[in-house]
Amino acid sequence: MSTKQITVLDLLDLNLKGHDSLNLKCIAGRIGLSRELKVPDINRPGLALSGFFEAFAPERVQVFGRGEVAYLENLIKENNIESIKKFFSMDIPCVVFTRSLAPKQIFLTIAEIANCPVLQTDLESTEFSTRLLRVFSNLFAPTKTGHGVLIEVYGIGILLIGDSGVGKSETALELVQRGHRLVADDVVEMRCVNGNTILGQGANRQVSHHMEIRGLGIINISQLYGVGAIREQKEVQLVVKLETWDQDKVYDRLGTETMYTDILGVKIPLIEIPVKPGRNLPIIIEAAAMNERLKSMGYYSAIEFNNNILKWIESGQAKNVYNGSDDSY
Repeated sequence: MSTKQITVLDLLDLNLKGHDSLNLKCIAGRIGLSRELKVPDINRPGLALSGFFEAFAPERVQVFGRGEVAYLENLIKENNIESIKKFFSMDIPCVVFTRSLAPKQIFLTIAEIANCPVLQTDLESTEFSTRLLRVFSNLFAPTKTGHGVLIEVYGIGILLIGDSGVGKSETALELVQRGHRLVADDVVEMRCVNGNTILGQGANRQVSHHMEIRGLGIINISQLYGVGAIREQKEVQLVVKLETWDQDKVYDRLGTETMYTDILGVKIPLIEIPVKPGRNLPIIIEAAAMNERLKSMGYYSAIEFNNNILKWIESGQAKNVYNGSDDSY
C-alpha cells in the first residue's frame, strides 16, 4: 500500500471536468503552492477570525464564503487585523474564496508575507466543499498495484489473477470479443474509496488499454474494437483466480460457501477456476458475473439448490428412489 504526497499545486493541476471541476485559480501566495495537504478535510474559519483559536484545525483547507468575507471586511474596516495575522501564523495549507469573492488587499499582503496560497473559485461554498471532499477521497485513498487483468463483464468488475502464462490476457481478449469492456491489462492500480469500495484502473493510463498476447505481440484494444470496448476505471467486485488444473486439489463444486480475498482491507468475493484444455473460460466467467449480479439482488443459486435437495430428502421421495420403487429404468 502506498500513500501520496499532495500539494496545493497538485490540486490546481488536476484535470477535472464537468461536475467534478473545482474551477480554482491562485490570486496570491504563489510561492507557497508547494505546501503539502496533509488532511483531506476543510474548515470554515469564522471563529478563528474572531480571535477564538481553541480547537482550530490549521492543517485543513480554509474555505471562505460570504459570511466569512463579510466578517473579514468588518475587521479590516475597524483596522483589527491581529486575528488575521495570527490566522496566517498557524501554517495553514491554503485559503479558498468561493463565489468569486475577493478579499481586501491587506489580507492578500498578509498572505504573501506568510507565503500562504490564496485560491478563488466561482462555485458556491456548499458545492465547492462537496466536490473538494470527493476529490480528497480519491487523492488520499490507499492504493496498491498488482498484476492481473481488470475487465467489466455484464456490469461486474472482474479482476483476473493467476500465474504468468495461465491465459489471463487471452481470456480477457475473448471477453472483449464477446462485447465486454477492458479496464486494464497487466498492471492494475487499486484504490480504496470510502473505506469499502475498491476502484481499479490502469497503473499507466497511456498503455492500460494495450494488451500483450504471446505469439501476437502488443495490440491496442480501443483501436481494434472501438472506444466502446474500454473504460477508464471500474469497481472491483469479483476476483477470479485462474490456475493450472491440479488433480490432487479439491475444487468447489457447489458454491454454497463464498471465498474472499482481502484488497486494502476490503473483502472481495473470490472464485478459483482451474484451467485445462477444453474448458471455455470466457463462458464460465460470464456465468460467474451473472451469478454475482444475482447474489447482489439477494438470490443465491447454490443455497436454493441445497435447500431443494434437503426438502426432497425430507419428503421421502429420495428414499423411494434409492429403494428401487421406480422401475421405469
